[in-house]
Amino acid sequence: MDLSVFTRTDLEEISARGMTPEGVLSQIRRFERGIPFIKIVKPCTVNDGISILDSMDIKNYMQVFDDAQKSGRCMKFVPASGAASRMFRLLLGFCNDLTGGSESQDITGDGTAGEKLLTFVQEIDRYAFYNDLKQKMKENGEDLDAAVRNGHIKTILEHLLFEKGLNLSDIPKGLIPFHRYDDRSRTPFEEHLVEAFNYTRDKNGKARIHFTVSPQYEKEVKGFINNILDIYKKEGAEYHIGFSFQKPSTDTIAVDLNNMPFRNDDGSLLFRPGGHGALIENLSDLKGDIIFIKNIDNVVTDRFKDLTYTYKKALGGVLITLQKEIFGYLDSLMMDRADMDMIEDIFSFLQKRLCVIHPENLSGSTMNEKRKYLVRMLNRPLRICGMVKNTGEPGGGPFWVEQAGKGMSIQIVESSQIDLDNDQQKKILKSATHFNPVDLVCGVRDRDGKPFDLKQYIDDDTGFISIKSKSGRDLKAMELPGLWNGSMAYWNTVFIEVPAATFSPVKTVFDLIKDDHQLI
Repeated sequence: MDLSVFTRTDLEEISARGMTPEGVLSQIRRFERGIPFIKIVKPCTVNDGISILDSMDIKNYMQVFDDAQKSGRCMKFVPASGAASRMFRLLLGFCNDLTGGSESQDITGDGTAGEKLLTFVQEIDRYAFYNDLKQKMKENGEDLDAAVRNGHIKTILEHLLFEKGLNLSDIPKGLIPFHRYDDRSRTPFEEHLVEAFNYTRDKNGKARIHFTVSPQYEKEVKGFINNILDIYKKEGAEYHIGFSFQKPSTDTIAVDLNNMPFRNDDGSLLFRPGGHGALIENLSDLKGDIIFIKNIDNVVTDRFKDLTYTYKKALGGVLITLQKEIFGYLDSLMMDRADMDMIEDIFSFLQKRLCVIHPENLSGSTMNEKRKYLVRMLNRPLRICGMVKNTGEPGGGPFWVEQAGKGMSIQIVESSQIDLDNDQQKKILKSATHFNPVDLVCGVRDRDGKPFDLKQYIDDDTGFISIKSKSGRDLKAMELPGLWNGSMAYWNTVFIEVPAATFSPVKTVFDLIKDDHQLI
């Protein structure tokens, strides 16, 4: 296949997206050859890929971090473009199933799903959006409490989910009221602002935070945040807030089952969002220094935040400590001051501290070749990743990964990247002791203080191909290497165990009545 597969109109559209025909053709060829599975060797476990901090470690690392925070080196990056529709999927299904003609609905429950619906209705006053819902229904001549008593479920769900009411199923997840306090409720956007102030603010009280948002909700999100900032300004907090979109140039072309470009009904090419891995460009564009990454839905109420702050600062201290060691070694290597003993020390540092197992063919290399190899391995972005113990079904998480001719390293691997038809690989996956909560602290500047070009450290041989459909026709879709998976595959990486209490995501609306998300 060559560039003749594209029409003049195709080429104009590709150019308008900020893409090149050669780049799109390269994507099609990836569909043709497929994306190879990652070879996991063993799960990362405590003292074998995962470290534990004791109380003295935590105290010392927090002190190290304190200076960096005061000097303004820190900021927070929050992927926040996700819609809330998945969060309300079960309720949306029930609403579609309930008949519109009957005023009274049976809420005795039908299996697990029915029990969840029953619990939701009976405990609706525990949700942070309860007062807003009650007010909206009152405006429409309905009484929420009466609707609960009388089993008018469809009325309740329609006012909660759709445009006649709060329309929560069609707004960004970050704008859903998650937590109710004595005076008001907070959304995830607001909770992240509170968090950012506590571990990124500088000596002048300014906190830096960046959200990636969907273009269709930009005005709504910015308006909401601008409206609440006065609350925090009165308390002495200042923010530098940035926003960005996932770039059209990071979309991926869809193909048919014969790996030919899939075309819409009007003959145009179909492009699809490339997944969260595309955000590596947004992260790189920030040209930051120390960047914390955390998902929009992983927030808790104030009474649980102290533990989060403690570990965020400790992980930041680990990063700064390792950076100093790495930069010191690079100084010696690049100024040709490293003798054989130091080179052996650096090899040991890479293996013991950064979990890099060197390729076997390196042992016969000359001293100069070893020096070049060490410079290449050290002069990379650094990430410290919190890992949580598995308490349920093992899935994606931290593993030792082997790459042909490149030795072994530790990586965050999703189950979709593993060949589950291979019994050995499946067994290794199931033996995982920890999972990835997306709790990262990233060092993205080199020893001279210059920002790394993060796009240079992506493993392009990772990603994911799936079968989708459009207009009744099957197609293949491709996601780019995940942000904390293949997009950071060639970063230096350290895994540290963090308490499960620091991870409280809200994947469904029912999660909001868990203890972590309740005031008392």
